[in-house]
Amino acid sequence: MLSNSNPTASPEVLEEFYRELEGFSLAPLWQVQETALVDEPTSKASPYIWRWKDLEPRALRAGELIGTADAERRVLMLLNPSIKDRIATTNSLFSGLQVVMPGEAARAHRHTPSALRFIINSDGGYTTVNGDRIPMSPGDLILTPNWTWHDHGNESGEPIIWLDGLDIPLVHLLEAVFFEPYPEDVQPVTEPIDSATAKYGVGTLRPVWEDASKESYSPLMRYPWEQTWAALQRLAPTVDGSPFDGVIMEYTNPNTGGPVMPTIACHVQLLRPGERTKAHRHTNGTIYHVVQGEGHSVVHGQKMDWEPKDVFCVPGWTYHEHVNASVTEPAVLFSFTDTPVLKSLSLLREQAHPEDHQ
Repeated sequence: MLSNSNPTASPEVLEEFYRELEGFSLAPLWQVQETALVDEPTSKASPYIWRWKDLEPRALRAGELIGTADAERRVLMLLNPSIKDRIATTNSLFSGLQVVMPGEAARAHRHTPSALRFIINSDGGYTTVNGDRIPMSPGDLILTPNWTWHDHGNESGEPIIWLDGLDIPLVHLLEAVFFEPYPEDVQPVTEPIDSATAKYGVGTLRPVWEDASKESYSPLMRYPWEQTWAALQRLAPTVDGSPFDGVIMEYTNPNTGGPVMPTIACHVQLLRPGERTKAHRHTNGTIYHVVQGEGHSVVHGQKMDWEPKDVFCVPGWTYHEHVNASVTEPAVLFSFTDTPVLKSLSLLREQAHPEDHQ
C-alpha cells in the first residue's frame, strides 16, 4: 500500500539544495505549481477602449509629421495598458490604426505574421497583394495573409485610415517572425484588378482549375462591405441569432468554410434596436471595432460606452455583453479573434454567465 512520504530535511538543508539547483539551471516545480497550473486562466490583458475622437486627430497628425521615408508603415499601435514591454492589444493579437496620406504609397514587403485591414476612411485607396490590386472602401475587410507581398496606395485627395489586425504577439512568442522588403518600393500589378474577388467573391462558386488545398488562408482578399451589410439585413428580421452576440456572422475561407486565416477569425455582428445580449466568456481574446451605432458593452463588470469607429478589446476568459442603446437603429460591430489557434489545440472553451448578466 502506497503512502505519503515525509522527509525530515531542515530548512537550512533545503535552502542549500535549492541554491545548488540554480547552478545547474534547475528549479523545484513544487514551489510554483499553484502558479503554473491554475484553476482557470486570468488574462494579463485588461479590457480597454480607444475612442475615435482621440484616435483620428492623432493619426492625421502623424500623417503630417512622419513621412513614408521615415516609417515602413505609419501605424499608431493600440497597446494594452496591462501588457508591458510587448507589442500587444490582447495576449496574442495586435491592432493599430494606419494612415496613408494623399498621393502616398506604403512600401511593399512581406512577413510571417498574418494581417487584416478593416477600412474606416477611404476614397481611392488600394492594397496590392501578390500582384492583385484590391480597392479599399469603408467597411471592406482586406486580407494580407502570412508571407504575401503587399503594399498600399492612396490616389485620392483625402487621407485613408484603416484598422490593422495582426497575430504579431503570437508569432513573436513562437519565435517565428520573418520579414522581407520587396526589391522595389511598389510591386508590379500582375493580375486583373481585384481578380481574387472575381474568382471567389460569389461565395458558393469557385474556379475548379485552381488548387483549393494550396494555401491555408482564404484566397479571397477582399470582403466588400455592401455584401456584408446586405447579408446582415437579410438575416436580422428572420432569425433569433446568438443570445450572446446577436446576429453574428463569420467571414469564411470559400475553399474550406473555415476561418479566413489559420490564426485569426473575423466576425461581424448586428445588434437589433434595443437589443441586449447575455453575458458569456471564452478563452479567445477579441478586438472589436464599432462600424455603426451607439451603445455599450459590459466587460468584466466595466461599462464601456461606444460610438462609431471606436475600438475596444475583451481579453480571454472575461465575461462580456453588449447593448444597442438605440430603439430605432441597428448597431454593427466588426471583430477579430485568435479562435482558430485555440480550437486547433483543443483549448477553446466558452461559458455563459450564471445570472445571464453582470
